[in-house]
Amino acid sequence: MPRTRSQSQATISFPKKKLTRPLKKAEDSSDVKLEPTNVQASSPSCEKILPLSPRKRLGDDNLCNTPHIPCCSPPKQGKKENGPPSSYVPKGRKLVFDNQLKVKSPNKREQGGLIEQNKIPSSVRKNQESTANSDLRRPVEKEPACMRLFKQQGTCYQQAKLVLNTAVPDRLPARDKEMDVIRNFLREHICGKKAGSLYLSGAPGTGKTACLNRIIQDLKKELKDFKTIMLNCMSLKNAQAVFPAVAQEIIQEGEAKPTGKDMMRKLEKHMTAVKGPMIVLVLDEMDQLDSKGQDVLYTIFEWPWLKNSRLVLIGVANTLDLTDRSLPRLQAREKCKPQLLNFPPYTRSQIAIILQDRLNQVSTDQVVDNAAIQFCARKVSAVSGDVRKALDVCRQAIEIVESSVKSQTILKPLSECKSSSEALVPKRVGLSHISQVISEVDGNRMTVGQEGSQDSFPLQQKILVCSLLLSTRQLKIKEVTLGKLYEAYSNVCRKQQVAAVDQSECLSLTGLLEARGILGLKKNKETRFTKVFLKIEEKDIEHALKDKAFIGNILTAGLP
Repeated sequence: MPRTRSQSQATISFPKKKLTRPLKKAEDSSDVKLEPTNVQASSPSCEKILPLSPRKRLGDDNLCNTPHIPCCSPPKQGKKENGPPSSYVPKGRKLVFDNQLKVKSPNKREQGGLIEQNKIPSSVRKNQESTANSDLRRPVEKEPACMRLFKQQGTCYQQAKLVLNTAVPDRLPARDKEMDVIRNFLREHICGKKAGSLYLSGAPGTGKTACLNRIIQDLKKELKDFKTIMLNCMSLKNAQAVFPAVAQEIIQEGEAKPTGKDMMRKLEKHMTAVKGPMIVLVLDEMDQLDSKGQDVLYTIFEWPWLKNSRLVLIGVANTLDLTDRSLPRLQAREKCKPQLLNFPPYTRSQIAIILQDRLNQVSTDQVVDNAAIQFCARKVSAVSGDVRKALDVCRQAIEIVESSVKSQTILKPLSECKSSSEALVPKRVGLSHISQVISEVDGNRMTVGQEGSQDSFPLQQKILVCSLLLSTRQLKIKEVTLGKLYEAYSNVCRKQQVAAVDQSECLSLTGLLEARGILGLKKNKETRFTKVFLKIEEKDIEHALKDKAFIGNILTAGLP
């Protein structure tokens, strides 16, 4: 076959392709922070052959679009570099951001970094410096505290109310003289095995029972050779019930309890026994043992003067002249006459000292202002000098402030509420709170509750109060029996031509007035002999009732 091609056909040889981009151009195009590494153009055998497709070029080899990248734009990276960071660290220059900057003392590494920073374009460096300065000027943000609405606790008010109670306190200021007399009397008779009697008198709330209880508690720790019997005569059904009550305490449990005359002989036998401890008999509210002929009181006051008697008698009552007026025969017998000790009403300064001493036991922060304490002491001392009333007034004023504080809510951080253990005083008791309580306790008892509501204090109760006021003035005594009060009430109603209620209804009226705090009752076994007395000053009653023409006429006319 004939040949189609000649064997001597010439072959065209193409020259080898050189680098498309010289090294100088690559270096000149490094406007961004890129630096090619390990590129050597010394010999063609060491040249690195790059793939034609830009997508197949990875890392620093991808230089095709580098001159067209704007300033501060990161270079194009492959898929591996877009993924999560790996242990592989590419060679060359990197972009440095603000969050990677650390303030340290200058060292060799930082000096190297400064050299590299000089190679960064000025526009990029200015942006980095501006962002770094703005971060330094920006204040450190604190974590927001958890806020919550809380109700005021008012723990200080609860503690103040506890110390203002009428129980026996540890200290009794303003009664040192009286306490020394009682202490010396008891020590002399207990240690000397000598019988005797002491009568304590004074108005209510002057510290008679509190001082006596404090001294007896202290003596029980010092002296052990005596036995104490304390009875409140208000709890007895009648005057004769005092003997079984004393016999129950003195006679031992194994012995049979006597009755009648045998009980009296048994009591005297135990009191006059040679062997046995001294007996301290305390009879509180001793004036309640009033009986026909005063047989009970005479018998009790004669016990200490029996032969070989071991009884030390201490009587406590409000009546100042009980032994002189009710027991005149004791004056004839000098031995039977008891030792007398009177407790005068508290003065303004004494009441203020007592209140301040109680409140200082709570905390250094004052719950009640000094002006409020002085105002309360002045008001109470001018009326009765009853320290129990002053304690009650302060306690009620604290309750008013406590209720108003607890009704409020405050916004506080949660951590502050958890850590705060001190009992702070959110609001103090002021003079206005004390004045409000005193006006409610004293003044509002006789006034009408609301304008026009006359049923709050009915007419029959007003007439009964007027009858008691007139009876105490006419008889010149502070206590009137219920029988005499009803007689005076009936006479007043007859004179004023008003229908009077019966005796049972009159008794219920006195109970209502007692609940209101206007009258006081000392109950007796026989209702007719129940004693009634006023708990408000006569001037306040007249001032409250004289504004009505009818009641004012009754007070002016007096008893028939």
